[in-house]
Amino acid sequence: MRSSPLLLALPLALALAACGGRQDAASDADTLPDAQAAHAFSPDITAEDFDELVKTLASDAFGGRAPGTEGEERTVEYIKAQFQRIGLQPGGDNNDWFQTVPMIETTADASTVLRLTTGGGSRELAFGDDMVIGTRSGQTEVNVADSELVFVGYGVDAPEQNWNDYAGLDVTGKTVVILVNDPGFHAGDETLFGGNRMTYYGRWTYKFEEAARKGAAAALIVHDTPGASYGWDVVRNSWSGAQFDLRAEDDPEPRLPAQGWITGEVATQLFADAGLDLNEQIRAANTRGFRPVPLKASVSFDLRSTIAEKSSRNVIGILPGTEAPDESILYLAHWDHLGTHEGDGEDLIYNGAIDNATGVAGIIEIAEAFATSAEKPKRSLVFLAVTLEESGLLGSKYYVAQPSMDLARTVGVINLDAMSVAGPSRDFVVTGLGNSEMEDILKTIADGQGRTLVEEGNPAGGFYFRSDHFNFVKAGVPALYAKGGNDLVDGGAAAGKAATDDYAARYHQPSDEYNPDWNLAGVVQDLQALYGVGRVLADDTARWPNWYEGNAFKATRDAQRAEAGGAP
Repeated sequence: MRSSPLLLALPLALALAACGGRQDAASDADTLPDAQAAHAFSPDITAEDFDELVKTLASDAFGGRAPGTEGEERTVEYIKAQFQRIGLQPGGDNNDWFQTVPMIETTADASTVLRLTTGGGSRELAFGDDMVIGTRSGQTEVNVADSELVFVGYGVDAPEQNWNDYAGLDVTGKTVVILVNDPGFHAGDETLFGGNRMTYYGRWTYKFEEAARKGAAAALIVHDTPGASYGWDVVRNSWSGAQFDLRAEDDPEPRLPAQGWITGEVATQLFADAGLDLNEQIRAANTRGFRPVPLKASVSFDLRSTIAEKSSRNVIGILPGTEAPDESILYLAHWDHLGTHEGDGEDLIYNGAIDNATGVAGIIEIAEAFATSAEKPKRSLVFLAVTLEESGLLGSKYYVAQPSMDLARTVGVINLDAMSVAGPSRDFVVTGLGNSEMEDILKTIADGQGRTLVEEGNPAGGFYFRSDHFNFVKAGVPALYAKGGNDLVDGGAAAGKAATDDYAARYHQPSDEYNPDWNLAGVVQDLQALYGVGRVLADDTARWPNWYEGNAFKATRDAQRAEAGGAP
């Protein structure tokens, strides 16, 4: 599960750099688990089947499932074998089960400095301590000289909110300085955007993309811990070392020549040198009618990077619909984790049992329930196990750019990431609650289970924008990201908090391992509910859930459906 930019950090870089791409792996019958004979799978969603799948995927034999390693080969072959056993059809490249995901590894020279020139003179910012910077351009050198700095508030252009921080500004050749999070956040104004609840406009990824759309030479985000929901050390660690991305030709989003962050301390001094108070400018940026502010300063840098091309694989299985096979519902989970690390200690394998062997096991269980049901679905079902989630949602981003089935005819996406294994709960956490009409279907099912839909515990963190479904969201497709809650039937909220705290301590650690003592009754209930959402959509061919009014992605979906000749 991608809950912070820290997931872009070194473990995966080390695995990929060591192999220079996917290694050949032993795939003989005696080295891979036998999907046909090792366990007698039931056609129903059961705890026993789920347990078997997670236990296998999280075993030491899979080496932590790092892309580009023997663990990848074992993982994708096992998922393929499960899809074949179930009776799905291949949905990858050239009628295969796999979709190759080309990627670019970029490592910035950590000796790079940013030279700020203000009325008070020049200052050099050090990589890591004062700033971080990188490029997604695929270029080994990016040179920016005397680029004018302009403060653009939150860097948001949101027509549906009647808000444009770039109004009246031509940023060609300029470097924009941007606040993290949304208008309304720092001011505590619930009437602006989501208030304390981050919207897509608050994510740093959006801010860089919007600056690129406007034609900026570079963009720098001002870090603050409450706004970002993580400290500067996370930014520094995440932007150091190898970074992974799709090739520019495979990515529909625009890219800046260079992008990065500066510390709050650097920003405070930069604004002071321009005769401005940063806190006053933050307050101004939280008011309607804000206009960009020149900072009477310029920035220069020579950014050198090493570039390497690599690849990994998605696994795709399809169950064709009986009446509307060109329309689909997509179930999604990422198979990758952090691999095996070098160092001292008895356990150096990052097994990723909860993150995200549970999600992969979940989509396999749901796939089997659909494939073996007496009433075959009218619409098609796509089951997508993606790679490189831990490196920036790259596998799902590539699929969205090169989909097996038309996104305009993709009815909805259901994402399974880090499922709850703490037992049945009275609540059902919908990350990003209040986004789309898919929640209406889930609510009806949850009501039948005696459960209540609730939002995630930290809506300011923007977790809806940090998992693989979000690439589909940006393309307009409604997406649901839901799992068991924290008000446990056995032990209530206190037991739920204890389980959450226990997983937090294991998150991205070797201790995220399979446990035979898990209470899987809750995850079975969750999978049955998520199966139920897909079942409704698969059988009701007149139903096209949309985003709720006011959602930033509704206009994209409406235009997408209109172009495809269908109603929104």
